[in-house]
Amino acid sequence: MIIFDKTDRGRTEIATRGQAVAPRLRTLLLLVDGKTSNDELLRKVAGLGLGQEHLDELLQAGLIQASADSGSTKASTVSSATPTPVETPASKSVPPPAAAPVSAEQVLPPGQTQFEAIYHFYNDTIKSMIGLRGYGLQLKVERASSIQDFRELRQQYLEAVLKAKGEEIARSLRGRLDQLLYLGERPQQ
Repeated sequence: MIIFDKTDRGRTEIATRGQAVAPRLRTLLLLVDGKTSNDELLRKVAGLGLGQEHLDELLQAGLIQASADSGSTKASTVSSATPTPVETPASKSVPPPAAAPVSAEQVLPPGQTQFEAIYHFYNDTIKSMIGLRGYGLQLKVERASSIQDFRELRQQYLEAVLKAKGEEIARSLRGRLDQLLYLGERPQQ
């Protein structure tokens, strides 16, 4: 079983949109979490027309790598499994974070403050994940003047992503957002 995880370059790409990664590939990159098998990832994105060649493209671009748990660095071919839809009620809330503290060097893109990194993260992901329905949330991001203001937007943001893109992407974005919001401290439950 192959399990892929994002490289540092892949995490930076998600946070900063540094390269020109196509939106469909960005969705696949978001789903790569170091826990989900290659076959399961491909089942989740089959409805988007994504396949093994797209995982290979991310691998060749240095945005993902085979996880140490997978025991192999060569991607396997996907079986002809039927895509399994992920059903998530829109009213289901994303649980609070439980991540361990991380240092600024591990999380922040080079040359950005915590405030700037969170601001860019919100702006980039609202645009790409929620679209026009995120306009009101985008305005709140623009009005934010502190890290605490950004923390107060967290649940509303996660619920909007959950409704627009589903539980897997909301969980992936929650992890990255919490790293930025709670830099060097344990998130409050």
